[in-house]
Parts: sequence; structure tokens; C-alpha cells
Amino acid sequence: MASDTNDNLTVDTVDSEGVQLRNQANGGPCKKTTIGGQALIEGLLMLGPDKQAIALRLPDGEIQVTVKDRPGKSSKFNVPFLRGITRLVTQLKTGISALMYSAELAVTEETTEHTKSSAFDRFAERHPNFVLGVTLFISLGMSTVLFILLPTALTDLVRRLSGFGLGLKTGGAVFVLALFEGVIRIVLFLLYLWLTSRSSELRRVWMYHGSEHKTIACYEAGLPLTVDNVKIQSRLHPRCGTSFMFLVMLISILTFSLVGRYTVWINILIRLALLPLVAGVSYELVRLVGSRDNAFTRVLSKPGLALQRLTTAEPDDGMMEVAIEATKAVIPDNPDDDIW
Repeated sequence: MASDTNDNLTVDTVDSEGVQLRNQANGGPCKKTTIGGQALIEGLLMLGPDKQAIALRLPDGEIQVTVKDRPGKSSKFNVPFLRGITRLVTQLKTGISALMYSAELAVTEETTEHTKSSAFDRFAERHPNFVLGVTLFISLGMSTVLFILLPTALTDLVRRLSGFGLGLKTGGAVFVLALFEGVIRIVLFLLYLWLTSRSSELRRVWMYHGSEHKTIACYEAGLPLTVDNVKIQSRLHPRCGTSFMFLVMLISILTFSLVGRYTVWINILIRLALLPLVAGVSYELVRLVGSRDNAFTRVLSKPGLALQRLTTAEPDDGMMEVAIEATKAVIPDNPDDDIW
């Protein structure tokens, strides 16, 4: 998903091989840009400091690029450790809207006419903001249930059945239970990534995801945005939504272990209340990893880089062409405007 005003999480990270390729090609250190994006259905959403672009490969083979200004108000809240949750929600809203748009254009004209005859589609056309809000609420709700509430409930069930740490609010046993809860959360996350990576329907999305990161890497290396230059880049990148989610899992283990353990409903409420803080800390770590290259940030980025191999794939030339058009559309006139 940067600079102090526009911080965009990308979907992947850059491994050591990718960094070496980029440095060799550029003859020096890489630029740290704020530009990031998201893979769509047959296309990409790319976010720059001032512009956002959606580039899609239409059924007839043409590339359609839609560009518009980014809302200025979205970048003004810039309080460290609090800005993460606001920008996460903002980018989720933008990303879901772009995904719905790409899905609409990906279908054939016959399918479009058929689906638009339904009452739901007529309602969605009249109330797009309401439909977007409901979709965002459902997406956040499902993620919260799967990765926050379910691990907490399972841990408390094991606690009651085994008697381990029962009746204790703090102490070593409670810390062990927090670790157990964190392991459940990470296992669920890994299982989710593995299952989605096995989906043939999502394969092309992961390929577009890879094209996004390779193109950003090419731009950061200072190379002309051509398919040949993009092709040699790594498909992994430090500012990554996958990396961000994994950091949320790790930070939650430490945070939830410090607040103690109570009844199951109090535990759930505490975790929901602390979720913005966990997201905020994780966001700051992603910023650090994306803007610095040292021993600490390389170690911190390793798990996210490894996971990105599940959520990205090597793109074909046509996908890289789409990514190049999306990136070109958001590069600012002033080259300093998108410096991290």
C-alpha cells in the first residue's frame, strides 16, 4: 500500500536479487517512491501522489486508462501510529471501487445486458456509494471475524477445556495463551493465502500483481518503462499489503499478550479496541521497511517477501504493458513529489 502525505501499500516486496538487479541497471541506489497500487481483474489500480489511474485490458485487446485526481483531504491526517488505520480504510474503499469497476468491464456485452436486468444491478447503479459502503463493511467484517475474533474464541475454548491459565488475568500462562492465539491467527492467514494461490481464477490477478511490483521496481531503478526493462525486475516489493497483514499478525501477539486475559467477550472487545493501534504500528513498520535498506529492515521484510510468492506470479508481456500505462499516468511532473 511513501512520503509523509501519500503512503501506498503495494502487494509485494523486493528481495535481495531484485535489489541487486535494479542497482546494477541503474548504477546506484534506487529511488524510494510513494507510488503503489493494486491488482484488478485484467488490470491495475495505480496510486500516485496526485493522481490515481485504472488501466484495464478490454475484451477487444485495447488498454483503457482512466485517470483522476486523488482527493486532497485523504492525505492531511498524518499523525504517526494513527494514520495507518485511516489510510488503510481509505485505500480499501478506493481498491474495492476499482475492483468492482474492473469486474464490470471484464464481462462481455451480452453478459452485461443480462446482469443489468436484475433488480440488484439497477439498485447498484442508482446507489453506488451505498453499495460500496456495504461491500467495504462486509470485507472488514469478514477479515475481523476470521483473523481476530475466531482465534480469540478458539483460544478461550482451549483455555476452558484444558484449565490452563484459567482464572488468571496476567502472568506466564496468559502470555503462552497469547502466543497460542497468535499461532492460530497466523495459521489461518497462511491457509487463506495458500487456498487463494491455488485458485485458477485468481491466477491472472496474481500475475497482474506481479506486473505492478516489477513496473514500480523499474521506475524506482530509474530505467525507462519498457517491457524489456520491467521483465528483469523482481516481482517482490517492500511496501506490500501481504507484508502489512503479516506484520499485523506479529504485532497483535505482543500487544494482546500485554493486556491480559478475561472473559471471552471482554477479550474480543479489547482486541477490537486495540486493532487500530496494531494496524498503526504495523503501518509504520511497513514505511520503515519500504524506505530503509539495512540489516534490521531486511530481516523484518523476509517473512512478507516469502509470503508474496503466494500472492504474485510472473506476468506476461501484455500484463506488463498494462502496468506500464498505469504507472506512467500517475508519475508526477515534479520528480521530487513522489519521493518517500
